[in-house]
Amino acid sequence: MKDNFSTQSAEYAQFRPTYPKEVFDFILSFVKEKDIAWDCATGNGQVARELAKHFKQVFGTDISENQLKNAARLDNISYLKEPSEHSSFNDSTFDLITVAQAIHWFQFDAFYAEVKRTLKPGGIFAALGYTVMQIDEKVDVVITKLYDDILGKYWDEERRYIEQQYKTIPFPFEEMTAPSFFIKASWNFEQLIGYLNTWSSLQHYKKANGSNPLELIHEDLKKAWGADLQKAVQFPILLRIGR
Repeated sequence: MKDNFSTQSAEYAQFRPTYPKEVFDFILSFVKEKDIAWDCATGNGQVARELAKHFKQVFGTDISENQLKNAARLDNISYLKEPSEHSSFNDSTFDLITVAQAIHWFQFDAFYAEVKRTLKPGGIFAALGYTVMQIDEKVDVVITKLYDDILGKYWDEERRYIEQQYKTIPFPFEEMTAPSFFIKASWNFEQLIGYLNTWSSLQHYKKANGSNPLELIHEDLKKAWGADLQKAVQFPILLRIGR
């Protein structure tokens, strides 16, 4: 798995959107027992924190020490620095395994072997993610310019799985059909800039060019935003779930 987020882990914890309760309610409706869950590539622990409300014990793993330093702390969450493809867990340990906005970075065969090894019989696996946010017509045009025209060649190849809405990732499980979900938030302009600064492609651009590409569109983005103090932001959610 690639580590594209250690350098901006504090910003990731502050500005990345959080999944709504309805998504977790849907996933949990398939989970028979709620003893132990594993959140792979847990990052700042936002999904682990939600799972901790329902499970006796939650494990969150990540290869980024910086991300784990910024992760949510609760008594029933244990964090480990290790790759999801090669964990230290025993066979048939987990009732639920989740991975949020990260499965596209994994070595699929090795990871799925680990999922199948560590899931209890009848256990549930869920891969979540989200695509580019939608705000309004004017702002979306500028964001698309940033995403495609300026940062296009700086996105990792694996980003295509997000663009293809996770439909093209291998999924060797008995799959359940998921309804459409959305992350909905209200942001000010500074929150939008904070979120854009967490994009992995933006970090690649900065490393290659020594400048922040947001400078190229900041004036247009501010003009498109207008006088609104806050705007409604919506992220379409990706969800593959199976047992």
